[in-house]
Amino acid sequence: MKKDNRFLKGALVGALAMFCVMTLGGGLWRLAGSVGLVPALTQKAKVEKKLNILDTIVDRYYLYKEDVDEEDLIEGLYAGYLEALDEPYTNYFTEEETKELLESVTGEFFGVGALLSQDVDAGTITITQVYEDSPAEEAGILAEDILIQVDDHVIAGESLDEIVTWIKGEQGTEVTLHVLRDGKELALTAIRDTVQAMTVDYEMKDGQVGYIYIQEFDDVTEDQFREALTILEEQGMKGLVIDIRSNPGGNLDTVVAMLQMLLPEGDIVSIRDRDGEQEKYTCDGTNAFDKPLAVLVNQYSASASEIFSGAIQDYGIGEIIGMTTYGKGVVQDILDLGDGTSMKLTTAEYFLPSGRSINQKGIIPDVEVEFEYEEENPGYDNQLEKALEVVRGEIN
Repeated sequence: MKKDNRFLKGALVGALAMFCVMTLGGGLWRLAGSVGLVPALTQKAKVEKKLNILDTIVDRYYLYKEDVDEEDLIEGLYAGYLEALDEPYTNYFTEEETKELLESVTGEFFGVGALLSQDVDAGTITITQVYEDSPAEEAGILAEDILIQVDDHVIAGESLDEIVTWIKGEQGTEVTLHVLRDGKELALTAIRDTVQAMTVDYEMKDGQVGYIYIQEFDDVTEDQFREALTILEEQGMKGLVIDIRSNPGGNLDTVVAMLQMLLPEGDIVSIRDRDGEQEKYTCDGTNAFDKPLAVLVNQYSASASEIFSGAIQDYGIGEIIGMTTYGKGVVQDILDLGDGTSMKLTTAEYFLPSGRSINQKGIIPDVEVEFEYEEENPGYDNQLEKALEVVRGEIN
């Protein structure tokens, strides 16, 4: 179950990483098909001529020519082309980056099924969580184990990202984690397999108020959210707090499916492209949530998180509590470029059920509460306590 202050971990650089997974970096995205580009021949000829001149000059005069990787130069051209659009959500991904991107957006990856954290000052890597029925659990790895070596790679000041690459690998292959436990060194071998990221956490709070934390909206999040709702209902939930603080967004289809578990009949969100073509996502109201509800947001809640909180606010079925959200009201399509590489391109703007756009505005909470860290009580979460107070006050 989730600890009250877990949402903060997402904001700490290097605080947490998952074996074998990289994040998409948030946003609202859809998977699209392959795309072909046919530039004008005259423009193409000018570009080729200029590139040939640049290449000749670098080859002849560049001081560090021996360090030049031709593939890096080529990939840099593609990345630079999109970067010149000066639009922060449009990006180019190399073949390797595309593989990592697709892993991250699905929420499934080849790994051992554990979380780890890095204490930069102490230089230690600690296993913080082991997934149930995972390769890590089967290998005997436990939470609080200190990781000191991966196969023949001894950990000596490397970054968490570097250590993650050691643990990544193909399905069915072995990886040996050397850990310290109670002062003894153990070598535990796990067989890499498909692991589902745990993007949802939940527990029952005092007063029969359910609490659900959503880390991001990946493909796997829908089923995890449905399971959390079902279990909390079975436990006699009388009200609910949904925490999407620091949630950067994710899959449009996922957030729509989750709102269909909560909203009354009507529109959820509409997507409008540059030509004015509009696509609407709706809800039939079959599963309309009828208990007291609060949604926690902060300034790092973005995109799909803003669709989620904004739709609930528009229908008036819950109180939005926290700080004004990030304000990302545009959609990106992930496009296959046909050679293993891909690009993420901003293609549309979205509008909430009321018709409002929140781009560069954000969702203004119904109850504004700024997070206040208490050094003498670091586990205390004043925003969460306010949300629980609001929900408890509405329970009959």
